[in-house]
Amino acid sequence: MYVIGTAGHVDHGKSTLVEALTGIDPDRLREEKERGMTIDLGFAWLQMPSGNEVSIIDVPGHERFVNNMLAGVGGIDLGLLVVAADESVMPQTREHLAILDLLQIKGGLVALTKMDLVDKDWLELVSAEIEEVLEGTVLEGSGIYPVSALTGEGLPELVSAIDAMLTETPVKRDVGRPRLPIDRAFSIAGFGTVVTGTLIDGTLRVGQEVELVVSGQSTRLRGLQTHRQKQDVVQPGTRVAANLIGISQEDVMRGEVLTIPGWLKPTEAMDVHLRVIPDAPHALRHNMEVTVHTGSSEVLGRLRLLESDVAQPGESTWAQLKLDKPLAVVKGDYYVIRSNQTTLGGGNIVETHVRRHRRMHAPTLERLAIMEQGSDTDVLLTTIESSQPAAFNDLVKMANMSPDAVRSELESMASEAAVVTLGSGKIGPGMYAYTAAGWSALGRQAQVALQGYYKQFPLRRGAPKEELRSRLKITPQVFNFALPRLEQDGVVTEEGTLVRLPDYEPALSDAQKKVVEAYLKKLESDPYSPPTDAHPEAEVVNLLVEEGRVVKVDDAVVFSASAYAGMVEQVSKHINDNGEITVANVRDLFGTSRKYAVALMDHMDQQRITRRVGDARVLR
Repeated sequence: MYVIGTAGHVDHGKSTLVEALTGIDPDRLREEKERGMTIDLGFAWLQMPSGNEVSIIDVPGHERFVNNMLAGVGGIDLGLLVVAADESVMPQTREHLAILDLLQIKGGLVALTKMDLVDKDWLELVSAEIEEVLEGTVLEGSGIYPVSALTGEGLPELVSAIDAMLTETPVKRDVGRPRLPIDRAFSIAGFGTVVTGTLIDGTLRVGQEVELVVSGQSTRLRGLQTHRQKQDVVQPGTRVAANLIGISQEDVMRGEVLTIPGWLKPTEAMDVHLRVIPDAPHALRHNMEVTVHTGSSEVLGRLRLLESDVAQPGESTWAQLKLDKPLAVVKGDYYVIRSNQTTLGGGNIVETHVRRHRRMHAPTLERLAIMEQGSDTDVLLTTIESSQPAAFNDLVKMANMSPDAVRSELESMASEAAVVTLGSGKIGPGMYAYTAAGWSALGRQAQVALQGYYKQFPLRRGAPKEELRSRLKITPQVFNFALPRLEQDGVVTEEGTLVRLPDYEPALSDAQKKVVEAYLKKLESDPYSPPTDAHPEAEVVNLLVEEGRVVKVDDAVVFSASAYAGMVEQVSKHINDNGEITVANVRDLFGTSRKYAVALMDHMDQQRITRRVGDARVLR
């Protein structure tokens, strides 16, 4: 299935030619029929001699309706430029041709209509003028076919030429992310809302869950049609009519995008490569207001020039578009900008969801060049660099590549140590990627974070995992994936709930050593009733606990390690001999007070040595 879009000046016979080719009048509005002028998009179809099915989008040629023309030509495979032989090239001929060029339509041809109204010499003169106008555009060198929709002369040759071009036209790609930019919405009694558009980037099937991205509405596909024929599945590159469940026609506007849920998020700012058309009436100024057209959408926006304050007609430059309303677009989509009903320029979208850039900043401009022209590897590396840790699904969206292509590139880059991938399984959804430099930077950040922690708490062996994660400013999932790799690389060592630098050992100062020596003597002098009001600073006590020299059974009671071990041994023996032990038994066993007995038994419960049964304890 292929889609052809007409283009050309008003009254040059586009709709008449489409009807002659297909037998279908593309003018569907009463006003169009009354005025004899196409106002909005029209649709028709035919089967070529080769068996290829072709959809034709007929666009208005009047200058007041170029916005409608732009809503229809975004997804076409070939452009059919229509020029009337009795009038030759006219203003909208040039404007429509410039639009086809800005949208980088892959090819096309010229139908020289109304040949029955002129003689052969005039046809040759008009053909020569058209060839000159086509120079330097995507249609340069395209065939020019004189036709008469009235007599039928030349139509078979035109159809054969279209058919031949289509056999050499690549089919639309399928990356598993179907998008249907909606160019029309209407209601059918008994069925509800129907939307139409040209499907790109993936397939749709009846019963599938879908969403209208800009408005955020969720729905399901009740039915699908192509050329008024019911379909269970429709392929990319197909003109589609989709019947939506539970959606009102009034809630669907032209410019909305229908797709599968969960991957496409509208953007309000995008980086673009801008080509100013040579016929632009004036230079483009930084921060000027423009109308942005892409897919079937039309929104106002601000043009931020990144290389200079003005862009002259015929120039190419890097720019950013700040939109008044969000657009559902992806990297690689094409756009056109207009102002005061005049086409100024356009080009391709390089990146979406962008931040405001420094203007005239060489590294930014270099990065944009890579994002536009680089290989898949270059684009992925640059994308990861700008958003690391980059989630696999985000890379698929930001680079606008298929999941299989991203997976293959990441596997290759990981094998060459150009990237580090983190995850619990194979490269794919749920994993994250760093560039090699980004991963090294994370390792240095972890070291700096732990050094800062040691400066704050010099007697602690390591930082709690959550403390380190917070200092690294990464999500818990990324941290859980990153920590084993950081340990594998020798950056950190994981010890239970702590993370430490491999070569760090906390050390007491000479003054602290004297305090500790005196403290331990006090504990040992009365091992079962140690003093509770003579503890050193908390950090010193914690270090002694970590080193196994003391056991802290509650906030106030600390036993020497040897005393605690002896008490646990005697309590266990007592339970073995008697079946249980009470707090009073413990108090009498060690000649201590109830305070120490309660603290000891609660701690042994916490350590799962004993468990409480009524007023007594038994061994676990």
